[in-house]
Amino acid sequence: MFGRRSESPSLPGRDTPLSISGVHHVNGTSMLPPFPEDTETVILGMGCFWGAERFFWQTAGVFTTAAGYAGGETPNPTYEETCTGRTGHAEVVLVVFRPHEVDLETLLKVFWENHDPTTLNRQGNDVGTQYRSAILTATQDQFDTAVESAERYQRALTDAGFGTITTEIAPAGPFYYAEEYHQQYLAKNPGGYCNHGFCQVAY
Repeated sequence: MFGRRSESPSLPGRDTPLSISGVHHVNGTSMLPPFPEDTETVILGMGCFWGAERFFWQTAGVFTTAAGYAGGETPNPTYEETCTGRTGHAEVVLVVFRPHEVDLETLLKVFWENHDPTTLNRQGNDVGTQYRSAILTATQDQFDTAVESAERYQRALTDAGFGTITTEIAPAGPFYYAEEYHQQYLAKNPGGYCNHGFCQVAY
């Protein structure tokens, strides 16, 4: 029912992770594990990770966020490599949240309503497999919740005359942190590029 990325020859990448400070520019929390025991993680792709990350660090109950790459094969890719489409990765946001303060359903509401999940490998003028819509889950319960939410949102989209959801829903593999300048980019650059916004159909 839900989309998968296009296969492409993958780049070799590197063994060493990209170097980042590990400190969230907005709230001062650690972007690096280990995370507090009362938190869970989920990885969400909504196109360009700059705007997507801002939605989630602004959501109450979220402990920290980080921009990065996931869903592909290339270890520790750079931004330039990811943009070639030859890493298999999507631009994503790691969301670390406290489920007793905000449930996954609430995070998915933010996810669905602020991008167009019906456009395969595209958000607005951003085109390529790295801009695909994706929910990469940490547990079976998260996976089941994500599938159920997609089915529910598809009904709302269909009723409103929109197309079919292409979102990739899968268990999460490795998450690779993006370069430091991408982390919390719109807090550092308030006038920076962002093509995210309400997609015209409520969850």
